[in-house]
Amino acid sequence: MLKDLLKAIDDFQRVRGCNTKMDTGTLYGLGSTLILVGVIIMVIATLLMFFSNVKGKGKARGGGAIIIGPVPVVFGTDKESLRTVLLLAIALTVLLIILTVVIHFMSR
Repeated sequence: MLKDLLKAIDDFQRVRGCNTKMDTGTLYGLGSTLILVGVIIMVIATLLMFFSNVKGKGKARGGGAIIIGPVPVVFGTDKESLRTVLLLAIALTVLLIILTVVIHFMSR
């Protein structure tokens, strides 16, 4: 009986065009790719900031965010960068909540 129920759920998901099953290899590859993209973005940003300061044009400003669950903790060197980081952190938190709800309802 349980096998029939699981088969019916799989068939229903296939009909809806929803494939929510991921194996560990897919998740590992996705996680590794996201980490690599993040490192590349940080290196490019550091190089751009370094070269703008070497030419004497730029002033070093910046900020960051640490997102712990749904709560963003932001920091920055000035009000403008702090505001930018805060808006990005709020947008990321809202996106995280929306994706969590969507994935929850897709897996039902």
